[in-house]
Amino acid sequence: MNHLSSALSTSKKQKKSLPKGLNEDIVRFISQDKKEPPWMLTLRLQAFKEFEQKTKPAWGVNLQELDFDDIYYYLPSHLKQQRTWEDVPRDVKDTFEKIGIPQAEREYLAGVTSQFDSEVIYGSLRKKLQKQGVLFMSMDEGLRKHPDIVKTYFSTLVPAKDNKFTALNTAVWSGGTFLYVPKGVKVEMPLQAYFWISSPLAGQFERTLIVVDEGAYVHYIEGCSAPIYSDQSLHSGVVEIFVGPNATCQYSTIQNWYTNVYNLVTKRARVSKNGKMFWVDGNFGSKATMKYPACYLEGEGAHGEMLSIAVAGKGQHQDTGAKMIHRAKGTTSTIVSKSISQQGGRASYRGVVHIDKKAYNCRSSVVCNGLVLDDQSRSDSYPVNSITNATALLEHEATVSKIREDQVSYLLSRGLTRTQANALIISGFIEPIVSYFPMEYAVELNRLIEMEIEGGL
Repeated sequence: MNHLSSALSTSKKQKKSLPKGLNEDIVRFISQDKKEPPWMLTLRLQAFKEFEQKTKPAWGVNLQELDFDDIYYYLPSHLKQQRTWEDVPRDVKDTFEKIGIPQAEREYLAGVTSQFDSEVIYGSLRKKLQKQGVLFMSMDEGLRKHPDIVKTYFSTLVPAKDNKFTALNTAVWSGGTFLYVPKGVKVEMPLQAYFWISSPLAGQFERTLIVVDEGAYVHYIEGCSAPIYSDQSLHSGVVEIFVGPNATCQYSTIQNWYTNVYNLVTKRARVSKNGKMFWVDGNFGSKATMKYPACYLEGEGAHGEMLSIAVAGKGQHQDTGAKMIHRAKGTTSTIVSKSISQQGGRASYRGVVHIDKKAYNCRSSVVCNGLVLDDQSRSDSYPVNSITNATALLEHEATVSKIREDQVSYLLSRGLTRTQANALIISGFIEPIVSYFPMEYAVELNRLIEMEIEGGL
């Protein structure tokens, strides 16, 4: 490990990081630097072997230009970000300004700071959560303080061997959220990730583990509708959610990555008897996105729901969708996927509904709507419906359309500009998704849509 020792023996003033690329020594260093238990190191090393053996997926977005050897995988804990606010691109700053993100949160999302005034807000919130027995902290802190809970669930729903990117995340994960809601506890207000994060935004390989025990309820919100600026070219996160009997979890996210990023994410939930899981997902920015949140409906009467919006602009390919796996009788699922393509962008829906042989009397509804704003853009749909039980009821609807000129003409006659008319029509198109977000997020999302249509990004 001489090359590692050399890279890390420099002074803090120089702020050197690990070299680019990945090998076993770097994996070992990550675990050592975090002071992790031996079982996590073992898991990381096994995952690294899987990563080396697996190939990039040949379907979905084009990954030919993604070079794994040209990426920094970890920032050691004693080193800090080198970027300053002045280094952040002008277009990113403009978007923060137009959407109305507070200055402190702008700097955090831009990766130039790690703490801000919201920490005070979270301080009072955290005391209230602790009284309820709710555990809400970073994944690294969760592993240190609650190793037994983490070991019980970690990598059991999304194993490293699943694909090349789950293997990579398991090998080099850093950061993310650990959330445990005890039996019968209802968390009244949505929990927002950036209210508590106090470590630098190092690496783009976060790991999130959420456990919602029997009869509990929580709404977790990740990210924000402002651009997440990163020097890294790859974001590969993993989310595992366990929903207990009669429990409910909603996981909402609006992610708008900077345009150099490959956003390749795996998200899954296991839902027990009469449990409910809601994914609400917004995808903007990035060079390419592959994301298909899944619900494994394991208990009788379990319900899974996916509501998603994807916007693909110039040079972007948003390949998104959902998976609903029915494994018990009386389970139900709903997928509502909406996409907007403009300026030559491409949006693809890729979804799976599977109903097992022993899953009697299941119902599923899939609605996939694409809106194409010009002749250079593209919208695709790749649904897979695997029904192996004759009692199942499946409804599937897919449409691709353009903005109707008669609608625009009507709005123009009422004094709106063409841009305003298009934005209003699009707002109506995405309303079913927006309505699931708290007010402040809904406002930001609508502003972001307007900016996309105006070419503001």
